Amino acid sequence: MPELPYAFDALEPAIDARTMEVHYTKHHQGYLNKLNTALDNQPELFKKDIADILRDLSVVNEDIRTAVKNNGGGYYHHSLFWEMMAPAGNTSPSGETVAKLTDTFGDMDSFRDEFSKKAVGLFGSGWVWLARSDEGKLEIITTSNQDSPVSSGYNPVLGLDVWEHAYYLHYQNRRADYIKAWWDIVNWDAVEENLVA
Repeated sequence: MPELPYAFDALEPAIDARTMEVHYTKHHQGYLNKLNTALDNQPELFKKDIADILRDLSVVNEDIRTAVKNNGGGYYHHSLFWEMMAPAGNTSPSGETVAKLTDTFGDMDSFRDEFSKKAVGLFGSGWVWLARSDEGKLEIITTSNQDSPVSSGYNPVLGLDVWEHAYYLHYQNRRADYIKAWWDIVNWDAVEENLVA
């Protein structure tokens, strides 16, 4: 398990300490445990990076492929998610990040609006991503459940977990309120690193 870069209560009030604790220790840990159990059946994959496995699931034996896709995606996405957040006010988008997002979406407000609309509108469980295609184009995409953008040729730049376990203890069915609060804790330094990576 990657270590959280902050305490469970560090993202309050956007994300409460109890949600963070359950999300990290139960959900993320659960994905890792199930991924490792699946990979016990093909141990040579333990030597590969999970993103590389998800990029080419054909390397995974068919009898464990669904378990690796689902649990590997859950493990990988959450590992990214923790890094994409920081205590409120700790980072802000740099001029370079603003310029790249403005070039693609018109301005920062338009980017945030489109991202938020996709997050609110995603039916069921999944993720919304700012992702870069293999051709270098920035897009806002959604993935269902733990399907990974890397499996479809995208590199995650910013991601938001909109599974109910990410917000339900505090926000109940108010996904839009969770999304609005989440913008206060986006780690723009991480976004910039992902943009230039």
